Order: sequence, then structure tokens, then C-alpha cells
Amino acid sequence: MNTQNPLEPYLRLDRMPHIWCSGCGIGTSVNCFIRALMDLNMPKEKICVVSGIGCTGRVAGYLNLDSFHTTHGRAIPFATGLKLANPDLKVIVFSGDGDLVAIGGNHFIHAAQRNMDITVICVNNFNYAMTGGQYGPTTPIQAKSSTAPYGSFQMPFNLPKLAESAGAVYVARWTTYHVRQLRKSMREAMNKKGFSFVEVISQCPTLYGRKNQFRSGRDSMLWYKEHSVARNHPLTSDINLGFRTYILVGKFIDIEKPTFLDGLNERYKGVREKIA
Repeated sequence: MNTQNPLEPYLRLDRMPHIWCSGCGIGTSVNCFIRALMDLNMPKEKICVVSGIGCTGRVAGYLNLDSFHTTHGRAIPFATGLKLANPDLKVIVFSGDGDLVAIGGNHFIHAAQRNMDITVICVNNFNYAMTGGQYGPTTPIQAKSSTAPYGSFQMPFNLPKLAESAGAVYVARWTTYHVRQLRKSMREAMNKKGFSFVEVISQCPTLYGRKNQFRSGRDSMLWYKEHSVARNHPLTSDINLGFRTYILVGKFIDIEKPTFLDGLNERYKGVREKIA
């Protein structure tokens, strides 16, 4: 009897065990991602995964694919270069909220504005978990962190709204509790032509959780189960995340428009014909 886990061909087993803490949601998001790839039945040699720095940034090192662990905040421009150099590739950026929308925020909005044909998966655990649990651009008001011991006072980014306003053609959000929906959204995002974005609300029991009354991964998962409301296509301006409030999840944006390469090829079609 074959007892191999169906995910194993997509993992670098020689690099196990992984570095993630017990109860962390990154492993669940990777599981959903691999299963979404299996659903698409895409040749592995056509898939590239790019990660930045941080806990989620280590994803690239564990996937048995052409994967790239890049410098802090630079996963999206690296992925852009891959896509422009070889448009036949399916390029996915898989990183965390600190990497993608803090130091990498400018790259995020401009890749969306260009409608670059890449998929961005953002695991949002509300803090800089790898470097000590500091508050970041998605930390809710009142949430505590190592650099906000009395609670954060800054308004966090609403990532789906940011992605939509910058130009993304597909935007969805799920928690690590919603594994079936998350798998489906990842599959849809990778099937979408243009800049697609999936936010994964993930638990961080070691740092964010301990400081904010989520003592274990299980506590966070129960919260997600009991306090998530699924709604498709609401106004993204209405779905900001608060501290210990309801989490609005679902598919928010799904539209069509020309990609960066579509526009480039159309603009210079006549020039190429003259040269030829």
C-alpha cells in the first residue's frame, strides 16, 4: 500500500523539520497552496515561487519547485523580472505582511497598478514575528506587541482595499480555518490573468498570540471559526480588521482588464512590424 502523503512531491523533505512554531498558520497556508497547485495540474517546471524575508519568507526554501528566497521587501520586483523574462511561467509571490506591505509596499502598489501577471499570497499574522514581534503595518489598533506594550494606536492597512485601489483584478481573504475556501481562492487567483491577491489571516501563537490573549494556535482557530463572516463582493472600504472583532472573509474583487504585457505588446506591435 502506498502511504506517501500526496503533498510530498512538492516539498523538499531533506530540509525538514521546518522552522515554524507549533500552532503557526503558515504550514496550513502552504498545504492549501500545494493542493491548489495539484488542482491546476500545472507542470512543475512552469511554476516559480518567490518569497522575501520573514517567517513566511521561508516558504520558498521548503517547496520542491523553482523557488527563490529574495532580500527583504524585494520579492515582487524579483517576480516581475521572472515574468517579463519568461511570460510562460506561472509566478507566485508567497510572503508575509511585513515583507510585502512594509518595506515592500511600494513594489506591491506598482505591480498592482501595472497589472503584472503574478499572484501574491500574503500571510498576515499582524506582526514582525521573525524579529521579535514588533507591530507592523497590519497590526490592529489596541493590539499589543513588543514595541507597543500598551497597544498599537496606528490605523492598520486594509490590504484588500489597498490591492483593489492599486489595480488588482482578483482580491480575496480567508483565515487558516477556512482551508477549503482558501484552497479554492488560491486556485482561482493562479488561474487569473493579471495581478491577483490572496490575504491569509494567520495565527502567531508564540508572539502576537501570547500578547493578545490567544495563548495557542487552537485559541486563534476557534476565534476564526466563531468570528468570521463570509461575504462575496462587499465594498473593500468596509472590511478593515479590528482587534478581536469580526473578520470579513470572502472573494472581494474579480474583474478583467489588460495585463502589463498585453499593453506593452499592443503598444509596440507596429514598431516590431516596421523593424521586421
